Amino acid sequence: MKKNLLAVAILCALTSGAAFAQQAESPWLVRVRAVHLDSANKDSTPLGLSVNNKTIPEVDISYFFNKNIAAELILTVPQKHTLSAGGADIGTLKHLPPSLLLQYHFDAPGFKPYVGAGVNYTRFSSVNLPAGVDIDRNSWGAALQVGVDIPLSKNVYLNFDVKKVYIKTDVTAGGAKLGTFKVDPVLVGVGLGWRF
Repeated sequence: MKKNLLAVAILCALTSGAAFAQQAESPWLVRVRAVHLDSANKDSTPLGLSVNNKTIPEVDISYFFNKNIAAELILTVPQKHTLSAGGADIGTLKHLPPSLLLQYHFDAPGFKPYVGAGVNYTRFSSVNLPAGVDIDRNSWGAALQVGVDIPLSKNVYLNFDVKKVYIKTDVTAGGAKLGTFKVDPVLVGVGLGWRF
């Protein structure tokens, strides 16, 4: 009987300790990633537009409402791209594409997979194109995500992440709309995260 009571007492202590550790875990997680941007380059204009692929830096800040639900703000610096028409370079532009996603983090032993969905806003700037050719400076679209955090040590994670972001802009020439250019990139990232 005493052994049973002792076992129950130990189990209760361990359970309450684990629950306390979970409650004490900070709701903030910051990740730094290197992300490869691979553009879909879907163009409905007669120009055959495309932008170059590149690897960019990315920082995101996540806030956990509980152990499964989090919101993530994804940030980078304005990225310069070369715009081509029919395979020939015709100019350059910069884009700043912050995204805000709501995530669900699954309970799994040894690693923490998650999925996310939200909205992307892209601002185009420093647009340098041939005379008469222009693009809309603003784009709103969906953003989808799947990723995993792998614990390396207490509060430090290795992160792998794949996102599909919907970015498009109307293209005009001489004030007349030629069509829509969809960048719609897939972004594959790897980085480190810190829970604090």
